[in-house]
Amino acid sequence: MLSHGVSASGPMDRRSFARAGQWAGATDGTGIEFTMAGLALTLVEGEVFAAWDGGEFSVNLNAGRLDWPGYTRLAPGDRLEISAGPGGNYGYLRFGGKLNLVPVLGSVATSTRARLGGLSGRTLAAGDVLEIVGVGAAPRSPQMETREEGPIRFLWGLHAELFSAEVRQAFVAAKFRTSTAMDRMGVRLGDESGVFSAARVLSLVSDPVVAGDIQILGDGTPIVLMRDHQPTGGYPRIGTVITADLDRFAQIRPNREISFAPVSLDHAHRILRSQTP
Repeated sequence: MLSHGVSASGPMDRRSFARAGQWAGATDGTGIEFTMAGLALTLVEGEVFAAWDGGEFSVNLNAGRLDWPGYTRLAPGDRLEISAGPGGNYGYLRFGGKLNLVPVLGSVATSTRARLGGLSGRTLAAGDVLEIVGVGAAPRSPQMETREEGPIRFLWGLHAELFSAEVRQAFVAAKFRTSTAMDRMGVRLGDESGVFSAARVLSLVSDPVVAGDIQILGDGTPIVLMRDHQPTGGYPRIGTVITADLDRFAQIRPNREISFAPVSLDHAHRILRSQTP
């Protein structure tokens, strides 16, 4: 997709998306991602299994509280409402049937930046109607994971050597703070310790970037690139958040203190292989 100038997009928290699919008995890759704004929907006709996972949200079926995460069977007229809970930024609603969407460039993901996929490449709005086709498989309970804490692990990046040894050491020793400037493209971090305040401004020839890259902007602001990142970047990347920790990072709310810890490539692979599903 990047060769076409379009990010791969897809769920911000891929493991939660996968677990919601298992709860629902989904047999394809469609689903709805929602934020702390929540969502509400009514099943117009038919019956379908629906399941939810990711973050910590509240879910009600016809005003009756249900467990989070979990699933239920929706009947005609049922109203499902999901609202923000105590933690997390992203949640997922998936169905036993398949959302009837037209693939674009081989994907049914919605890229709101490129305005591709889903419903005209936009977020869902009140009054939208989605069609669910098929019945899916039998729902099954996924293996739940222990909530991980601790520093966000990363690999030293392509441009790490452009930063002095003192700056690199300070980067792994300092605390940063997630800001409100976060979306599917990237998360800006507050650098209250001034790790990068004295770093000289670097302007590089643009080259491809990947999700998880920790890019240091010209004013010294660190930004972690997320699923809808731009195809290329011209700022130095001191590191890349490992795949196994990117879901966890995506769920960290604004104004939370975080730190980073370097790991080797082999260690990153071992962590990823140990995760489920």
